[in-house]
Amino acid sequence: IFIISCNNQCLYKGCIDFSFNPYYSCNYIIYNRQNIKKCENKIIISYYKEFLIMKYSTKLSDTVHVMVLIAINQEKSLSSASIAESVHTNPGFVRQLMLKLKKAELMTSVAGHARPSLSKPADQITLLDIYKAVEGEKPLLHLDTHTNPDCGVGINIQLSLQGFYNEIQKTAEEKMNTITLQDIINTYYQRTSMQNDLQNII
Repeated sequence: IFIISCNNQCLYKGCIDFSFNPYYSCNYIIYNRQNIKKCENKIIISYYKEFLIMKYSTKLSDTVHVMVLIAINQEKSLSSASIAESVHTNPGFVRQLMLKLKKAELMTSVAGHARPSLSKPADQITLLDIYKAVEGEKPLLHLDTHTNPDCGVGINIQLSLQGFYNEIQKTAEEKMNTITLQDIINTYYQRTSMQNDLQNII
């Protein structure tokens, strides 16, 4: 069951294959994508992963996943299909991420050869480099631009938040710039070593 929208605002802007425009307000209940019925003041509920309402990007973590796989498997063939199996996604999505990495000059690959490689040592690639490669200038935090224009708070609260969001963005980027891909790889090896030690004890 999908319950869609609340107070003249479509909360789910990532929806597809439904009979309404996701960029305009709507108040619908959708049962199994069929039998659309009118409703009021409902909260979106989704029981399907692909239609989760609180949509957020995992491109950064998925791209780090891809780059770590490449870094620790330099002598092995890595097709987009094999990488996708590890990330638990589809090869097309992996190819999109890898293309962004190539454009950012963080990765090299040769068409027809399943042997991608990093363009520079892992300790020279920062988390900020990777974030900028796949997300561009997209901020970490987002303002709700669809608040009620007839409400004084609705008009001004988002703009009041903007300065604080900018400060958070600046601080986060400064920290991300101190974290390298090698740091992440080292932490990965530490975790796997601890897990192996625990298994040996058990």
